[in-house]
Amino acid sequence: MAQQPSLTVVIEQVSQDKGIEPKVLVEAIEAAIMTAAKRQFGVDRELEADYNSETGAVDLKMYMTVVDDVENPEREISVADAQRHGLDDPENPLAEGDELGFQIFYLSSDAEEARKQDRQFGDLLGIQQARQGFGRIAAQTAKQVIIQRVRDAERERIFREFKARRGEIISGTVRRFERGSNLIVELDRSGEGGRTVEAVLPPREQTPRESYRPGDRIVALLKDIDREARGPQIILSRADVQLLVKLFEMEVPEMYEGIVRIVAAAREPGARSKIAVSSRDSDVDPVGACVGMKGSRVQAVVQELRGEKIDIVPFDRDPARFVCNAIAPAEVVRVVIDEANATMELVVPDSKLSLAIGRRGQNVRLASQLTHWKLDIVSESRFQQMEEEAMSVLARVDRDAEIARNLYKMGFRTLDEVADAPTEELLTVEGIDVQNVERIREQAKIGTEEVRQEAIKATAERPENPSEHDKLLLVKGVNDRVADMLEKGGYGSLKSIATEEDIDRFAIKSGLGAARAQDVRDAVRAFQRDEWPAIEEGVEKAIAIDRERAAKEAAEEEAREAAEAAAKAAAEAAEAVEGEPAAAADSGESTEASAEGDDSAESTEAAAEVPTPGGAG
Repeated sequence: MAQQPSLTVVIEQVSQDKGIEPKVLVEAIEAAIMTAAKRQFGVDRELEADYNSETGAVDLKMYMTVVDDVENPEREISVADAQRHGLDDPENPLAEGDELGFQIFYLSSDAEEARKQDRQFGDLLGIQQARQGFGRIAAQTAKQVIIQRVRDAERERIFREFKARRGEIISGTVRRFERGSNLIVELDRSGEGGRTVEAVLPPREQTPRESYRPGDRIVALLKDIDREARGPQIILSRADVQLLVKLFEMEVPEMYEGIVRIVAAAREPGARSKIAVSSRDSDVDPVGACVGMKGSRVQAVVQELRGEKIDIVPFDRDPARFVCNAIAPAEVVRVVIDEANATMELVVPDSKLSLAIGRRGQNVRLASQLTHWKLDIVSESRFQQMEEEAMSVLARVDRDAEIARNLYKMGFRTLDEVADAPTEELLTVEGIDVQNVERIREQAKIGTEEVRQEAIKATAERPENPSEHDKLLLVKGVNDRVADMLEKGGYGSLKSIATEEDIDRFAIKSGLGAARAQDVRDAVRAFQRDEWPAIEEGVEKAIAIDRERAAKEAAEEEAREAAEAAAKAAAEAAEAVEGEPAAAADSGESTEASAEGDDSAESTEAAAEVPTPGGAG
């Protein structure tokens, strides 16, 4: 029989293969033997497992306490029993509280020692029966515990090795696919000693329209390390925007030197990306540095991202210019900035509207992500129409077109914005001074109410039920901005606002502030009580009228179709009647012609019977 390797050799080999410290393996083996011993000999026994490096085995010991009266036979021994089994030393007599240790022989090589111990202390220790199957059970338990401890130690080693590499580019080879389309990648840098380390590329981090086969090379971003994952701990990403940034940093030396940097980046994986770059050196063009000679640098990144389109735009500290750069290649005619709501309205030529928006809104969406501004794209014709509508509304203030034009230039679009604006802000408008500012504010409030009443009237006459958003806009003091804040806070209906009793919660969730929230709730309740019933009645009446009109039009259409069908049938009948005499006349002519034909045939036959003169007689 081949000699089994000692435990010391096994520990050294596993330590070298797995990169785990021998101390960790020794602790795992000791814990495994202890677990098996507790299960076999009893959980109440006081046991100790200790690895013996000289013998290459784990020594198992059991301790018992000397007492006068034994209450727990598994942990205690009486003085009399100890003396009877020769455990007492006359020179050092046993006393209550002393501990006696017994080595438990469980290995097959120690069978003789185990039998000797059973003969001498079997009735005292009470483990003779349990000892018989301990070797097999200990091996199984040790195997399970050691496998788990080794797995935990490997995971801890991988975590320590890669935790500082989050956000780095890492390469590897595709090995296999697992459940849920997870891609298992064997990393190139497989740890110390050439040990294999696997990572996972989950579906959510894969780029659309990319496909891989086992053996393919792959470059990805080390996004995270999950210590609790059941499979590979290292999570890779091909969809993260940082992958784009890191690829450019690898391709552009000026970025490594710190001259050029990527200020912002936005990406829709597999389709298109945008990066904004700046330079610390005025002599270095950041866009040109990223593009490279004949586009070599950017093309290298594009190839690595499997053909993803990349727009490189210069960063500008001026938000308006930055946004105009980001929306390229579209041309921007005018920019209207709303700093309070972090919104920009970009006016583009009618012919460039689709280019500015991009396919399915991709261009404006990426530009918004890049600049962190909410962008609204409008055409010049639509902007002119909006401008005329806003001017007609603002003209209600003091009935002065010049003041309305100045208000519009300062960013005011509605009368409620004028009514709610601080005095200091209104005084910055040309044509408004201390003498007329309050009058203009009051006229704006009156005009706001007039516009609201006109909207109420139009809604009541419209043959369709208004949406919850439209209802909110009919409430006094609620404009588009307030309505959006209410909807974002979870108050998208009149009922949800009217039934809210906790005004502090309403103010916090909507972001309106306590005083404004109180006003809005009171206005909603008043609207529901005083104005909405009449609006609802008007809408129902308009719907009924519209249905009657539709039914009448349908009946008229049906009658018209029936009349047309009857006229068509009459025409067809008339044509049929006119055709009968002509058919009869044609039939008579045919009969006469037939008779003439018969007479001609008889004459021919008669002529044939007359003998020819000079014929044979």
